[in-house]
Amino acid sequence: MSSCFRLCSKFRPSGDQPAAIAGLLDNFANKLDRQILLGVTGSGKTFTMANVIEALSVPTLVLAPNKTLAGQLYGEFKELFPDNAIEYFVSYYDYYQPEAYLPASDTYIEKDARINERIDRMRNATTASLLHRKDVIVIASVSCIYGLGDPETYQDLALSIDSGAKLSRQNLVRGLVRTQHRRAENDFRPGSFRVRGTSVEIWPIQYTDKILSVELVGDKIDCILECDPLTGEILCEINSTVVYPVGHYVQPEDKLPQGMRGVKREMEVQVKALRKAGKELEAERLERRVLADLEDMEEIGHCHGIENYARHFEGRNPGQPPFTLLNYFPKDFLCVIDESHVSLPQAYGMVRGDFARKQSLIDYGFRLPSAIDNRPLNEAEFENLVGKAVYVSATPGPRELKLAKGAIVEQIVRPTGLLDPLCTVVPATGQIEDALVRAREAIEKQGRVLVTTLTKRSSEDLTEFLQESGIKAKYLHSDIDTIERAELLRDLRLGVFDVLVGINLLREGLDLPEVRLVMVLDADREGFLRSTTSLIQTCGRAARHLEGQVVFYADKETKSLRACLDEGDRRRDIQRQHNLIHGIEPAQVVKKITGPLGEAVSEGEQVAEQYHQRSDVIKRMEQIQQEMLLAARDLDFENAIKLRDELRRLEALEIEVAS
Repeated sequence: MSSCFRLCSKFRPSGDQPAAIAGLLDNFANKLDRQILLGVTGSGKTFTMANVIEALSVPTLVLAPNKTLAGQLYGEFKELFPDNAIEYFVSYYDYYQPEAYLPASDTYIEKDARINERIDRMRNATTASLLHRKDVIVIASVSCIYGLGDPETYQDLALSIDSGAKLSRQNLVRGLVRTQHRRAENDFRPGSFRVRGTSVEIWPIQYTDKILSVELVGDKIDCILECDPLTGEILCEINSTVVYPVGHYVQPEDKLPQGMRGVKREMEVQVKALRKAGKELEAERLERRVLADLEDMEEIGHCHGIENYARHFEGRNPGQPPFTLLNYFPKDFLCVIDESHVSLPQAYGMVRGDFARKQSLIDYGFRLPSAIDNRPLNEAEFENLVGKAVYVSATPGPRELKLAKGAIVEQIVRPTGLLDPLCTVVPATGQIEDALVRAREAIEKQGRVLVTTLTKRSSEDLTEFLQESGIKAKYLHSDIDTIERAELLRDLRLGVFDVLVGINLLREGLDLPEVRLVMVLDADREGFLRSTTSLIQTCGRAARHLEGQVVFYADKETKSLRACLDEGDRRRDIQRQHNLIHGIEPAQVVKKITGPLGEAVSEGEQVAEQYHQRSDVIKRMEQIQQEMLLAARDLDFENAIKLRDELRRLEALEIEVAS
């Protein structure tokens, strides 16, 4: 069978990769649909799975435990499959405060969020690709198990536009408005349209670099052009296209009345029940709120928080699981759960917190009981939707071990011949001062440093201490937004700064070949952040450097620490033996530095294109320095910091540009 996926790489499987690829494919051929790829850090697990995806040739969902790792995987798969649809599906909120009610203090917290428009476009591009292509790989976070809207409705509402078809301008505009495209004659942006004489220009939500210009003659489509949104230049002429709705909760006109009747009936029943229980205030509150929402639905076909009524419009029964991204995949898709020891518990646990929050809103008259059905999938529902699955981890947990039923494929030997990093245990007393000395030694040898702490506050305090000691350091934790996290990791690799301090975000999957030293503070504090799994994963951050080292600061040897050290010794023995047998000399990993979402061109190449001569770089650096000093003088410290970081980035890239 010819593959619809085409893997493009100058590398060929090596080390344990050929055996791992063959083992995974054999297991699937033998109907073992749940299996584990136990691969050490730096062994090329992503490349192994890319080969498996090419061989199986089915749409694939890659589930990552956080946005940082999802962004990294997105870049890697785009590079490996340049001719296929690689999509990115994570939460589109830069900031999100869910709706909640706190009975103890009688405090209602309204939903508040800041949507990242770029990620919103990428989510829409994901569902559009899944509905009209077979060669799709979606890199997703746990957001993929949250309610998304019925895929059949989403597809039915899509506008099919064909050259030569009979369609009046009025009906085309009406269809665009119905699918929540905004008319914008001046503020033209993705998800909007404008009328220009005999043509209608449409900017589909998933596009960034092109728009559609539909030319009409009378009630007939004369031609469809793809144009540059800035210059208006015609890029090409196409015969047909499909314009998908801007949102995933858009409802067809014929479903609205039926759904609204269901909402009203449920409101009447719930209001009656609240009044019977003596909750007059709650009953009045609920009735007024739902009636206002129904009025908005009738007038504009939408309302704020319409997802809470999704069950009625989608025709689902109480308790029936919501439609999610998984429902947009065909039944034979492959699910790759990266860092499964984190991703699986995370996915399975989401529904409990969501239930507790919404139950309080229901009890006090802020939401109808049907709001509880707009929720994440639970464990059984997730498993029922997944056919073939590979759990990828260096430290698989009990859940995946049980699901795989012994189908485990090991990948211990790295293609580069690199051994697991050497680990040293030193006393925790005086750990900050010792860490400062070791960090300086690593930086002098052109290496980067990671330091893991136990709390956000301690990571910020340690970063401040390092900066005051003359070391370029930054911190990374969950308060840093999606794009900025990826930028921090890129800047660490570039040498804009040398030390990154964090908590558990520094553990799984981060691909940083320049990291020479990893230091774990308070390694003897048993718990989630200092469990065997966490410590082994943290060690992996130094496994891509030829002289990688890990320092554990501990006054006593815990069971977790001992298990971590023993596993490291076991793996090093296997790797060393393989190198001896095959005459392999360990080699440093060299990897292209990419942008926040894995853009194929490194920043060095971008700067090289912008500044052709070294004198241009120096001139720009001098200009930035003056702007930075002026910003600081005017007390605009936020802008001064941005300019300082740009200056450091140019300093780090000066040699690359000159060459």
